[in-house]
Amino acid sequence: MIIIQIMLGAITRLTGSGLSITEWKLIMGTLPPLNETEWQTAFEQYQKIGQFKQLNNYFNLSDFKFIFFWEWSHRFWARMIGFVFAIPFVIFLIQKRFNKNQILPLIILFFLGGLQGAIGWIMVKSGINETSLYVDHIKLAAHFISALVLLVYTIYFLIGFIKTKYEISLSVNQNKVLLVMIILLTIQLVYGAFMAGIHAGPTAPTWPTINGNWFPYGGEELGLLKWTHNAINIQFVHRTLAYILCAFSIYWWVLANKEKLSLNWAQHLPLAIIILQTILGIITVLMSPYQKILLVLGTMHQFVGMVFCIILMSIWFLRKVKYQINK
Repeated sequence: MIIIQIMLGAITRLTGSGLSITEWKLIMGTLPPLNETEWQTAFEQYQKIGQFKQLNNYFNLSDFKFIFFWEWSHRFWARMIGFVFAIPFVIFLIQKRFNKNQILPLIILFFLGGLQGAIGWIMVKSGINETSLYVDHIKLAAHFISALVLLVYTIYFLIGFIKTKYEISLSVNQNKVLLVMIILLTIQLVYGAFMAGIHAGPTAPTWPTINGNWFPYGGEELGLLKWTHNAINIQFVHRTLAYILCAFSIYWWVLANKEKLSLNWAQHLPLAIIILQTILGIITVLMSPYQKILLVLGTMHQFVGMVFCIILMSIWFLRKVKYQINK
């Protein structure tokens, strides 16, 4: 359900639907408008914000219903995740099915889910005004990363039950390289969210150069803002990190073959997925001016990035580091 929620978030972003619901009603917001009057009221609320006035002022009620559907689906699914977790949790707690070591991690998991919802509303609120066309891309990145933290923590909790059966042997060198890959991937995912939030793809739909340049021109922003608010620079960092991650994945794969520890699926998957993700990223950038194609490719690109994150973190949680003796 968390994976589906993250993908619904991708579709919501790519269809520009995130600002269609301008209020946060935790209980009453579960139901969409049920009659024409309610639909018209919701549409009038949307017409007051800058995204409608400056970008979507040609929208009619039918157009509004389309973007409303995706934002409502995203919020509704989040509520369902909460119910699916909370109801069995309370029942099993009363029935004393949990041991003491399981209760706190489950409470933390529930807290992370609630925090994710709060960050999501803070993000949406950043775009509900008369000047913004989209939500703040920094807050979008925080929303995306917090969703991945929730997903990774869920995987960690699950792996706690199966670790003894599926341990993966890594050498010290492999372990160090894996840690570097996880750090790089975290930064890369943040910049992927920046790419999406600032709509950086269509600003340079070329490859291998960025609009004919190997390095960005710099932009007019000062200091750190050059690398967090300039679309060309953000795309340059996102591309460069992809190449670096590919290089580290190849190095990790070479170490895995050289040191001949029992890795099974973990030996090949990271390299295969990062190559697929890089190719998909290149195609996504090239096709970014075409909205309908971008919707499909952008969603796929985010999904594969999430899979890569799951694979690296699963290896990290399942790893057993072994010291290699050089002969």
